Amino acid sequence: MIPGLILAAGQSSRMGRPKAGLAIADGGPTFAAAIVATLRAAGVGEVVIVAGAHPAEVADSVRGLPGVRVVQNPRWPAGQLSSLLAGLDAVDTPELEAVLVTLVDVPLVRPATVMALLEAWRGSRAPIVRPAIGERHGHPVIFDRVTFSDLRAAPLEVGAKAVVGLWHARILNVPTADRGVLIDVDTPQDYGALRGADAS
Repeated sequence: MIPGLILAAGQSSRMGRPKAGLAIADGGPTFAAAIVATLRAAGVGEVVIVAGAHPAEVADSVRGLPGVRVVQNPRWPAGQLSSLLAGLDAVDTPELEAVLVTLVDVPLVRPATVMALLEAWRGSRAPIVRPAIGERHGHPVIFDRVTFSDLRAAPLEVGAKAVVGLWHARILNVPTADRGVLIDVDTPQDYGALRGADAS
């Protein structure tokens, strides 16, 4: 099975509080727990959430959920790629074929979308598989093992975009109507829009 990596190491400076622990709705699951549930429903077995600036809050956001590991990225100030690599190091074995990577601030992706991405990767073994709405692409993103050495060699300041550029001609974009792949919650205004109220 392909493991899922949830990147949640950022400082959340624009939000003002850790996004992993935000509730989707009153009394609802946290962002992190909602994403874990989505991945589980899609058939992802192992889930690793990568913490950084707020390790305690990230751990609390998934406390009690079975099959979820929290790993700490000590290099989190170096950017998102450093967190992807910390997660990759946590799951990498000779048998690992690919990883599915998503962000804690993209909490509304549907299980059916994740299932479609996994099916597309299995059928194509494309180096990178991602959801797309028209010309826009979002998360989660599947990185095949063939890209791992490039991910590890990429400049941290450039991030995974460097690897996307290297493999651009062979990327498989999977069309979807799931707007959750594009909804990135970064600010109190974004969160208010998601909740349908002013969350500031």
